Amino acid sequence: MEINKDPCAKACKPRGRPLSFDREQALEQAMHVFWRRGYEAASISELTAAMGITAPSLYTAFGDKERLFLEAIERYASGPGGGYMRALREEPSAFLAIQRCLEESAEELTRPCHPKGCMMTMAATNCTEASAHIQAALSKRRAEADEGMRCRIEQGITSGELPAGTDAVALSNFYVAVLRGMSMQAADGASRETLMATAAAAMRAWPAPG
Repeated sequence: MEINKDPCAKACKPRGRPLSFDREQALEQAMHVFWRRGYEAASISELTAAMGITAPSLYTAFGDKERLFLEAIERYASGPGGGYMRALREEPSAFLAIQRCLEESAEELTRPCHPKGCMMTMAATNCTEASAHIQAALSKRRAEADEGMRCRIEQGITSGELPAGTDAVALSNFYVAVLRGMSMQAADGASRETLMATAAAAMRAWPAPG
């Protein structure tokens, strides 16, 4: 009977083969496919072709299409889509924060290096009931962003930057609607200059102090 002389040998044995591709680069490409095609329309074959890997490698590295999509959304939120929340945190006034949101969105939504429009909006289009949980995940993220806008406006009311009677919810909903409209316009081919003009017009609707 053979005796294993090293009790740690089995525990130390590597599990599975190491990935033979750059996982982060593959995720970046998957993000672009979902961004351009939407969750349901993006097929496994289209994803693997863009990522430069096989289907078994996709499942090994990411689990399945749904988990790959959710990782892609996280990557978007911390990358191209991250400027929105940074602007709300960093600017000294609500006016400057929302102006920066609009202007940076005009830049980001029209960059030639990635699909046009906002991934949070575009990836959820044309989803059926079978993907209701994906829709819910995206809706939750959008709601969090909307809440950030409302809170920043409320801070402006509290500080006296905005009139005391300002309806924070209505004003927030207005600027959220402008941002989402800009996303759809960008997806339809609107230029940076067009979106910047929209942003400027929207900021002229800002309530006068006092």
